[in-house]
Amino acid sequence: MNMEKLISIQKTSEFLGVSQNTLRSWGEHGKLKAIRTEGGHRRYKLSEVQKMQGERGIEMNKDVVAVYCRVSSHEQKEKGDLERQKGRILEYCVNKKHAVGHILEDVSSGMKGQRPKLNKLYELVANKEINRVVVEYKDRLTRFQFDVFERFFSSHGVEIECVSVSLPKSYENELVEDILALMASFSGKIYGNRSGQRRKLNNVK
Repeated sequence: MNMEKLISIQKTSEFLGVSQNTLRSWGEHGKLKAIRTEGGHRRYKLSEVQKMQGERGIEMNKDVVAVYCRVSSHEQKEKGDLERQKGRILEYCVNKKHAVGHILEDVSSGMKGQRPKLNKLYELVANKEINRVVVEYKDRLTRFQFDVFERFFSSHGVEIECVSVSLPKSYENELVEDILALMASFSGKIYGNRSGQRRKLNNVK
C-alpha cells in the first residue's frame, strides 16, 4: 500500500514561504491541517502543501526552484523590504506553478561575492538539486557580470528567471550606497598599503 508522503513543518514553511507560527495558526483554523507523529511532531501531506501553492501532481525532486532574495542593509530588512520582496517572488512562482523547494535570503551588498545564502545557492546548483533560480531583478543576484552567473548556472542545467526586467527608482539609492561602500573599501586598502610602505621605509632608515 502506497502511503502518502509527509514533510516536516520546517520543509513546509520553506515550501510555502511562511513562518512555522503561521502554519500552526492555519492548523488551528483548519486551513492546513497537520498530522501528529507519535512523538508529537507536526507533519504535512505533500499533496496538500502543493495544492495550497497551486501545484498539482508535481514531485518535489522535479523542476525544483530556489528563490533568492536580497537587500543591501539591515535597515531595509527592518522596514520589511526583504519580506515584501519574498512575497512578490512567491506570488509569481505560484502563478507560474513553480515548485519552490528553497527560499534563500541575504542582507548584503550585491557587489559582494561572498554571501551566506548565495554560497548555499552555489551548492544547490553544483549538486544539481535545483533546475531554476527565481529572483526579482538581476541585481538581486549580482550588481555586475550577471552573464558570468548565468553561464555558471547554465553549465549545471539551471536557469535564472527574473520576475521583472527593469528596476524601480527606489533601488537607485541602494546602488549609490553600494558604490560608496565599494569606494570606501578600496580607499581603505590603498591607505593601508601606503601606511605599510611608509613603515617599511622608516624601518630601513
